[in-house]
Amino acid sequence: MTLEDDELGYTWLAWRGRRLELADVHQPGDVDACGRHRQRRRNGQSASYRYDEVLPDAYWDPPARVSWLDGAGLDEAVCFPNFGLLWERRLSVSLPALTANMAAWNRWCASVVADSRGRLHPVAHVTLRDASWLEGQLRELSVSGVRLAMVAPAPVEGRPLSHPDHDRLWSAFVHHGVSPVFHVADQPRVFDDCWYTDPDDFVPTIESVFLWVPPALALADLILNGVFERHPELRIGVVELSSIWVPQFLLMLDGATEFTTRLNGRPLAELRLRPSEYFARHVRVSSFSYEDPRRLTSRSGDLFMCCSDFPHSEGTATPLADYTAAGCDRASSPGLFRDNVTFLLGPS
Repeated sequence: MTLEDDELGYTWLAWRGRRLELADVHQPGDVDACGRHRQRRRNGQSASYRYDEVLPDAYWDPPARVSWLDGAGLDEAVCFPNFGLLWERRLSVSLPALTANMAAWNRWCASVVADSRGRLHPVAHVTLRDASWLEGQLRELSVSGVRLAMVAPAPVEGRPLSHPDHDRLWSAFVHHGVSPVFHVADQPRVFDDCWYTDPDDFVPTIESVFLWVPPALALADLILNGVFERHPELRIGVVELSSIWVPQFLLMLDGATEFTTRLNGRPLAELRLRPSEYFARHVRVSSFSYEDPRRLTSRSGDLFMCCSDFPHSEGTATPLADYTAAGCDRASSPGLFRDNVTFLLGPS
C-alpha cells in the first residue's frame, strides 16, 4: 500500500497503481468537511490542503495521542487501524498482499504499546484465511503486549466463523490472550453486491443503515453453533457498529432458538446456557453517548463500553462531556467507562 498525490493535490491510498480511497484529514464532529473535500475532487478543483502538511501529530504519533488523552481527561484508549478500515475487501483478491499489509500494521502496533507506555491499546488486524499465518501473528502480538485484533464478521472462504476448521484459531486467540474485535470497515460483505447502488461513495448508504447486521449475524452463528460453549474463555468486542440493536437482538436470539428447537425437534448445538447468556458472558459492545447507554444497560445488562471515534469526523473531541450530558458518569457506570473494555483486554 502507498500514499500517492494526484495532479490536483489530493492524496490517495493506492495499491498496485489503483486508487482505493482519498486519504483526507478528518476533524472530529465536522462530517461536512469530508463531503466538501470529496465534492471538490469531483468538480475538478484542486485540493484545499496538503495531507502531509495538515495531519495533526495526535492522529499518528503515540506520545502526542497520550497528550491528547491527558487533555480529554482519559487514562487509556483503544486505537483501531485507520487505512486498514478501507482496504481489506479490495485486497482480498490477493492473500499475500492482504497478510503483508496486515502484518506491517501489526508490527507498528507493538511500537505503539511501547511508545505510549501502555496507555494506548492498538488493535491488530488479522484474517482467518491463513491459519498458520494467524497463529504466528497472535504469538507475536502477545509477546509485544497487543491484546485486541480486528476480525471481519464475515464468511471465511465460504465457511461460517463457527466452522470446525476454525476451532484451532479461536483456541489460539484464547491461548495468546488476544480478543477478536468486530469494527466498521470495508470488509467482505454479508449482503450481495447488487444492494450497493452507490459503489463510488466513501461509505455506501446501505452499509451505514445496516452496519449492525454483520456483527449480529456473526455472533448468532458463534453462539448458536457452540463456539462459546467450546471456548469458554473467548471474548469478543463490537465497536462502532452501533448498540441500539442489542436488546431486540437478544430477544430474537432466545425466542427464535426456542421456537426452532421445538419446531425442528433439535437445536443447532447442545448449549448449557440460553443464547443471550453466552452474549452476556463473552461479548462487549461500544455505545455512543447519543444511543443512551444508560437505558440500554437497564434493558440488556452491563455490556456496553464508552467510545469517541476520535479523530474521525463522526467522532467527538469531548467524550466525557458527551456522556455526562447523556446522564452517564464514571462513578455510577464503571462498566461503561472501564470494566467492560478491561474485560476484553484481559489480564495485564
